[in-house]
Amino acid sequence: MKVLVLGGYGAVGVPLMEEFRTDPAVSAFSAGRNAARADVAVDLTDQDAYSRAVSGYDVVVNASGFEDVRLAQQAVRGGATFVDITATSAYCDALENVDGPVLLGVGLAPGLTSVLAAEAHRLGSGPVDIMVGLGGGELHGPAATAWTYGMLGTRFRDPSGELVRNYTGMKVFDVPAEAPGYRKGPAVRADFSDQHALTRDLGVPVRTYLRLDTSAATLGLAAMTWAPPLQKVVPKKMWGSDRWIVMARTETGPTLWASGRSQSAATAMIAARAVDVIRQSPIARPTWLHSVESTESLQAGIPALVVRQR
Repeated sequence: MKVLVLGGYGAVGVPLMEEFRTDPAVSAFSAGRNAARADVAVDLTDQDAYSRAVSGYDVVVNASGFEDVRLAQQAVRGGATFVDITATSAYCDALENVDGPVLLGVGLAPGLTSVLAAEAHRLGSGPVDIMVGLGGGELHGPAATAWTYGMLGTRFRDPSGELVRNYTGMKVFDVPAEAPGYRKGPAVRADFSDQHALTRDLGVPVRTYLRLDTSAATLGLAAMTWAPPLQKVVPKKMWGSDRWIVMARTETGPTLWASGRSQSAATAMIAARAVDVIRQSPIARPTWLHSVESTESLQAGIPALVVRQR
């Protein structure tokens, strides 16, 4: 399988290329504007150059953070399956309307969160809560930072139909004692794209909450949503560690959770696994990861990933 990784020398692209290099079934090439760092030099804003660049690939993975639905459209026209790790709801809405094979929600959140939520729904009943805990001390890529701060002061639609302001609606999650770096603490609503697809696909309200690995950092994020200019004085790398945790729970079933280090590395592992899933079972239309993966198969494909219940 011939794979092109857009943004192959970025925060997610580097560990993703490392994952592919260990897979004899994959020939992976990095793409980006910097010819000295990329296998394929291309400006993603130049549609003609991009169309030529993606020709001849089986899969195109977008790890660049550049969100333009034409990237997917051109890739599938050239015969490739397009894989995107984005968490942006509006962009995912556009990707769902592409006429061809597109795999959405491929990463830690969305991605692993979606698979855990679907399993929690299978084991329990009622609404599903997802909690995403990210380490404030990890130096994220510019796209991830822009996504986080870009939601300050903005709203999204809750399953109830009401508009919710990002980083409000605080709820406390009891984090398992086995999860290093996290304790019981507050989390706030955030517009991760998969909660909307899950609400539709599972037929129950699904809500995602975000927290950082210290309560102070989480509360700081909540404060900034009322005063977005405060982001100018916040460093890209805040206090905290690089540890992450994701949880999914219903009203009656067990809580499912997983944890680890480096959000970017975890996203890369899941994206690499997703490409392997596509190789074994090709898709024909826009599809979310939770429709083609389960917690069991995901763990089988990623030995380092352990999903626990409590």
